Amino acid sequence: MKILTWNVNGLRALLRKGMDEWLLNQDADVICLQEIKARPDQLQADQRDFGDYYPIWNPAERAGYSGTLTLVRGGAPQEIVLGLGESRFDVEGRVVRTRHEGFWLYNIYFPNGQRDLARLEYKLDFYAYLLAQVQDLLAAGEEVVITGDFNTAHKPIDLRNPDSNAKTSGFLPEERAWIDRYLEAGFVDAFRHLYPDKVQYTWWTYRYGARRRNIGWRIDYYLISQGLLTRLRDVVVHDDVLGSDHCPVALLLD
Repeated sequence: MKILTWNVNGLRALLRKGMDEWLLNQDADVICLQEIKARPDQLQADQRDFGDYYPIWNPAERAGYSGTLTLVRGGAPQEIVLGLGESRFDVEGRVVRTRHEGFWLYNIYFPNGQRDLARLEYKLDFYAYLLAQVQDLLAAGEEVVITGDFNTAHKPIDLRNPDSNAKTSGFLPEERAWIDRYLEAGFVDAFRHLYPDKVQYTWWTYRYGARRRNIGWRIDYYLISQGLLTRLRDVVVHDDVLGSDHCPVALLLD
């Protein structure tokens, strides 16, 4: 099974760039898109046609902001849940949860703490609320995959300039500690499990020629429950694919 995740930083912009052709030709079983910044009624009919993929939209109430979209090849998944069940998070359309054979898949656009840290508490509350929910699933014997834009680089290896970003949201100790808590709760960072020493990024600022110079951060993840480790084949970072300030990342499971 192949899952593809991508923060597209605006679905309409991605479509204008023609990147939907690349996306739909990746032979993915599920495609998880974040920061779509659009509702379906804002797209032309042909732009809402994803071929063999069944679309599950969760746009934000605020126009042109946030939002997630999951595309499932071949029709609707076994179950669909929009949001976390908490209104202060769900108004921003940050979560699509779908059940597939053997696991629940969370497509998530985690909040950004912002440069002035104005939304840091909101971000940390989101991490906490989600963890409690997925722990309940694990306790019930379910397997879980969490993917998307986590808006946090976990370790110094996960960003080019860790020292100069020590007080920047996205690499604050209290943000990184939440990734630790997920790992302690029974999740595995699939990429880092396979490639413990590999330096590869998934996001680059548009400023300073950062992508050309590969001054980036790894903030797009697959956290998988330990019961799925025997099915883990690979995680592929498509850092050569343009169209957004993030790049697509694929998870391959048996």
